Amino acid sequence: MTDQRTYGFIGLGQMGGPMADNIAKAGLPVHVYDAAGTKDRAHEKAIAHDSLAGVLANADTVFLSLPDGPICTTVAKEIVQVNDRKTSVVIDLSTIGLAAAQDIDKIFTDAEITYIDAPVSGGRKGAIAGTIAIMGSGPKDVFDAHMDVFKAFAKNPFHVGETPGQGQVVKMLNNFLSATATTATTEAVLFGLSQGVEMKAILDVVNVSTGMNTASLDKFPNQIMTENFNAGFFTKLLAKDVRLFRENSDKAGTPNAIATLVSKIFDGCEQDMPGSDFTVVYKYIRDGGEKKIG
Repeated sequence: MTDQRTYGFIGLGQMGGPMADNIAKAGLPVHVYDAAGTKDRAHEKAIAHDSLAGVLANADTVFLSLPDGPICTTVAKEIVQVNDRKTSVVIDLSTIGLAAAQDIDKIFTDAEITYIDAPVSGGRKGAIAGTIAIMGSGPKDVFDAHMDVFKAFAKNPFHVGETPGQGQVVKMLNNFLSATATTATTEAVLFGLSQGVEMKAILDVVNVSTGMNTASLDKFPNQIMTENFNAGFFTKLLAKDVRLFRENSDKAGTPNAIATLVSKIFDGCEQDMPGSDFTVVYKYIRDGGEKKIG
C-alpha cells in the first residue's frame, strides 16, 4: 500500500541530514527544520522551514535526530506547546538514554501524541548509504505502519519492544559492544605488533578465527591500518553512548566493570583529541592514554 503520510524531520546534523535526504530522495513528502539553519542543510527535494511550528503544521509524523536527552526534552516540550499542529506521531531517532526516553514519552502521551523511541546504528556512512539499523520501541502497530518511510533510510528496522526506552537499551548495549571491540582489538593488535607480527597478518588470522569482531573486520582494515581514521562517528558521541550505558547499568544494578573502563578510555580520548573520529582511540591507547585514566 502506498504511504500517504506527510513527514517532518527535526535536526539535520551529522546523522539527521543524510537520513532526511534519503526520505526526500525516495519521493516522500518531508518538511525539515534545523535550529542551526535549515536552507543550507535541506535537500533540494525537501520542504525547508524556518521554524519548528512550520513542520508541525504540515507533518503527520515527525522524526527527531538531536544530540542528547536534554535537547530532545526541550524540543518535545516545544512541540506540545504548538496548538496548530497536524502531527500525531513523533519518532525519535536520537540516542538519549532510558530515563530521557521515558520522560519524553510522558510529555507526548499527555498531549495525545504517540511516541516511538527509535535510535539508530551505523554511523554517518550508514546514514548516507541508507544501511543503518533502527531499534524501535513503542506501539508495534504504529511502528509497522511506518515501514515504507523506514525503508527509505534504513536497511534493518527492528521493533524491540512495546515500551519507549527499550530501543535506547538495545542501542546503548550495541554501542558499548562496538566501543569495547575497538578498544580490545587495539590492545590485542598492539601486543602483536610489539612482537614483530604485521597488522595485516594479525587481522587476516583473527578475521577467520574466534576473535573476529566488527573492529577487526571493518575499523582496523579500513580506517586504522590505512590511517584514514574517518569511520564517520565522533569520539564525543561514542563516549556519550558508553557513558549512558554505564550510568543506566548502574541504575539497573547489572555488572559494568568493563563498561566503566571503556567509558574512561573514550572520555580521555575525547579530552585529548577533541573533534576526532572514534577510531583514533587506537592512537590514544598506543600512545599511552590508558595510563592517564588510572
